[in-house]
Amino acid sequence: MTGIRNKMWLIIAVFLAVSLITGGILLSIRLAQLQPVEITLQNARKADIQGNVYIGGAVARPGIYDTKAGDSLTSLISAAGLSDNADTNHVKLYVPAKGEALQPQKVDLNRAEVWLLQALPNIGEGRAKMIVAFREKNGPLRSVDDLLKIEGFGQSLLDKIKGLATVGD
Repeated sequence: MTGIRNKMWLIIAVFLAVSLITGGILLSIRLAQLQPVEITLQNARKADIQGNVYIGGAVARPGIYDTKAGDSLTSLISAAGLSDNADTNHVKLYVPAKGEALQPQKVDLNRAEVWLLQALPNIGEGRAKMIVAFREKNGPLRSVDDLLKIEGFGQSLLDKIKGLATVGD
């Protein structure tokens, strides 16, 4: 009886091994036949973008860049200077429809350099330097209203820049 059981288990083990090997071979053949898919747009037209492009995110020099015929996305991003931590596998691009109202670009008070802070209404070089000095001494601003903690910043000035400034995400 023991001999018959051993033979039966041996037959089952061999059958399972042959089945696994056969299945693996068939699967590898099937996967080898898969080809990458390339998507092309038949009616796509080449767009020479002329105008302004805003580049932000993980770049050294965020801002608005003038474009000319022949500029590529790569050349524009290179002009902005990619940061070391930039994820170029996930680039966002937004093209507005004609006549679409665009939201104004907001200046991040915690990241902007003096030259960019001066783009805000009634913020000259002196006030911009005061903002940078304040955040260096006290850490990042928690809200745009924190500008009121800086000498020379009043409610009327805050009201002028509130919709144009942010303190980041």
